[in-house]
Amino acid sequence: MHTEEMPDHADVKIHPPILTAIHILAAFLLKWFVNPFMSPPALELVGFALVVIGFIFGAAAFLAFRKARTTVMPHGSVSAIVSSGVFRFTRNPIYLGFLLMIIGFPLNFGTWWGLVLAPFFIHSANRLVIEREEAYLEK
Repeated sequence: MHTEEMPDHADVKIHPPILTAIHILAAFLLKWFVNPFMSPPALELVGFALVVIGFIFGAAAFLAFRKARTTVMPHGSVSAIVSSGVFRFTRNPIYLGFLLMIIGFPLNFGTWWGLVLAPFFIHSANRLVIEREEAYLEK
């Protein structure tokens, strides 16, 4: 009987920043082709704030990974489970940050398409990345 060695990394189907970029790009393409959702200028500031908060979540998670001396890369081997820092408040601060950016960037540029696409990002991130990372970490 032939046994294959299990890889020492999560079997994610797409790199999370690429998945995020696809959703942000889709929001801008939708704005360009179909833009019934014009946002008031005040919401542009809200969008900017969401982008900044999203970046802070990501940076805080990166620092927590660095402090624990483990990888932030979903295709890398994990040497520690991080539950301190920003991870005390959310299990997936990087994906929360990405979500805030998907909503915030388009709002900052005058369109609501990021809000429309946010549920699609949540679903695809869960199916293609998060479920696979959690299965790997459980092992």
